[in-house]
Amino acid sequence: MAEEGGGHPAEVALRPPNPRTTWEGCSVLLDINDGDRLVFARLSPAATLKIGNKKCFLSPLIGCPFGSLFRVDTGPDGPHLTRISSSSAPSHDNCMQETDDGQSIDELRDNRSLIDNNTAQSLSSNDIDAMRREGATGDEIVEALMANSSTFGKKTAFSQEKYKLKKQKKYAPKVLLRRPSTRSICETYFKKHPARIGFLRMDTLSLLLSMANVGAYSDVLVVDMVGGLLTGAIAERLGGIGYICSTYFRSMPYPSDIVRMFNFSREICSRVIQAPFSDLCSSQNLDNENSKSHENIQSSEIQSQTEDSLLTDCASKSSIALPEDPVVSEGDSLPDCRHENNTSTGCKSANPGRKAPPELIKLWKEKGFNSLIVAAPELELGSLIQDLLPLLSYSAPFAIYHQFLQPLATCMHRLQTSRMAINLQISEPWLREYQVLPSRTHPMMQMSACGGYILSGIRICISEGCNGNN
Repeated sequence: MAEEGGGHPAEVALRPPNPRTTWEGCSVLLDINDGDRLVFARLSPAATLKIGNKKCFLSPLIGCPFGSLFRVDTGPDGPHLTRISSSSAPSHDNCMQETDDGQSIDELRDNRSLIDNNTAQSLSSNDIDAMRREGATGDEIVEALMANSSTFGKKTAFSQEKYKLKKQKKYAPKVLLRRPSTRSICETYFKKHPARIGFLRMDTLSLLLSMANVGAYSDVLVVDMVGGLLTGAIAERLGGIGYICSTYFRSMPYPSDIVRMFNFSREICSRVIQAPFSDLCSSQNLDNENSKSHENIQSSEIQSQTEDSLLTDCASKSSIALPEDPVVSEGDSLPDCRHENNTSTGCKSANPGRKAPPELIKLWKEKGFNSLIVAAPELELGSLIQDLLPLLSYSAPFAIYHQFLQPLATCMHRLQTSRMAINLQISEPWLREYQVLPSRTHPMMQMSACGGYILSGIRICISEGCNGNN
């Protein structure tokens, strides 16, 4: 794989011109049984996925469009994934029927007379095994279970649908092929491993991008300590028009394995730049700021001292607890697919994040960045932001995320006293999901209590003349 973030040559050759279909080596999100299990995987002929007690190859997924639905079938060669049409999938939106006079049939019956004594089902486990050996599909087994249940016809429509879904998940599991996007990746990690992304919720992430005014032709400075989710979200919004400079305060960049799941093209990967803070905040930049009267001598000395203390503090701290591999077949990591002879199958994705060229650093020192986004749960935000704000151009917006309120409140107070920014405000996002179904529209019974907090503002410059007039 190329070190400059350009992408593996074999992967570029295998990538089809249509980005709406999968290709060998791309990352996908597999939605098993309507969200019961979410799995990240990298497609290759040798990649496998365990669904229940069955192990299936993922080769049938290669070349299929995103959004395709698959079913687990058992054939002579063992379990395999079979693509089915969306129209053949059961619909659960409206399971209520009406009589000729407009009265719901479900209102005429209830479950009061039903007794759960495990005698209603006449089909035994041996009969089900015999059907499997004869080649019966999962849907046929589910239909047989409903036909041989003495209480199925007496249940309400909702109970019948619940019973059918339960049996389908066991005997006829479905797999939905989804495209890894900012929303799907954030929701999956927030559901399974929220600590790996700093408990960054989907609506909070979208608000971060909006408050920082991230868009095409922007040069965004980012401190990403949430596994690369923030960097990938910015790169997806820029679409290859603009640059992302991911800075760090230690000898090596922060882990950004999540960025590889986005299946970015070579052009977008080349726009993701990594540069240490020491390269961006050099003595040349400070001298330039002093010559323009943007920073006085005293504030430069304080900034230099703060920078030294921050670098020392960051060197002693470890990065966020992220594994070196992203999420796998069990939802923990993406495998590096290889053949038995240990040769790569071309399924490694591009690793965005090349070293910043001197020309770009010089340009950013002269003009500054257009916006700043920070998601650093382990760093002290007050000193961090005071060091980063001089790298922005004047009137540039910034947004800072933290899971807790107090670090942002302390940072806001320091910015107010130093008079480095205006329009400072702390926002608390709030999100509640609704179920929208016929006659059953209501808020979800469970929701996320807190999505973190965001400190936003605009960088300004107060010259000595303005201070005297005031």
